[in-house]
Amino acid sequence: MTFAQIAGFLLAAALITIAPGPDNLSVLSLGLSRGRRAGIGFGLGCAVGCFTHTLWATLGVTALIAASETAFTLLKLAGAAYLVWLGIGALRSPGATLAADANVAQANDPMRPYLVRGFVANAINPKVALFFLAFLPQFVDPARGSAAAQTALLGTLFAAQTVLIFGALGWYAGTFGGWLRGRSAVGRWLDRATGLLFIGLGIRLALAGKD
Repeated sequence: MTFAQIAGFLLAAALITIAPGPDNLSVLSLGLSRGRRAGIGFGLGCAVGCFTHTLWATLGVTALIAASETAFTLLKLAGAAYLVWLGIGALRSPGATLAADANVAQANDPMRPYLVRGFVANAINPKVALFFLAFLPQFVDPARGSAAAQTALLGTLFAAQTVLIFGALGWYAGTFGGWLRGRSAVGRWLDRATGLLFIGLGIRLALAGKD
C-alpha cells in the first residue's frame, strides 16, 4: 500500500474516531466518573474490539451478518442488553468517594474490568461490524495485492489510532473528573449521568436498523 493510501485512511479514521459516538462518549463518561484507569481501560477495550471486527470483515463473517436479519437482530439486542446492564450498574453505584484520598483510591482502581467491558461492548455491536464492512474496502486497491491482506492492515491501523485517541481522551477525562470529584456530591451524580448514558445508548442500539 502506498503512503498516500495509508495517510488518507488514517486521516479519515481519526476524524471518525474523534466524532461524537457511543464509544468515545462512554470513554469520556467513565473517565469523568471513575477516573483515568476506567476511561483508558474502556477505550483500550474498544480498540481491541476493532481487531475483532477487522477479522470478521477479512473472513467475510460481517457480510454474512449483513445478509441475515436474524443474526443482525440477535447481535444488536445482545449489545443493547449489555449496555443497559452497564448503565444499571452505574445507577446503582454509591458514587465516587469524595474523601481526601478519593483520587488515590481511583488511581489504584484495576483497569482490566473496564478493558473487558469496552471490548465486549464494541465486539458485539453489529453497527460497528457493518461500519468496518463499508469503510475499510473504500481504501483497498485490488491492483496492489490481496484485498484480505490490505483489509487486515487497515483494520490494524484503525485499532492503533483508536488506542492513541481513546487513551488520550480517557486520560484527560480522568484528570478533569478528579477535579470534579473533589466537589461536594459531584461523584454520585457523575455515576448517575454515566448510567443514563449507557442505558440511552443501549436503547438507541436496540432501535437501530442496518443503515
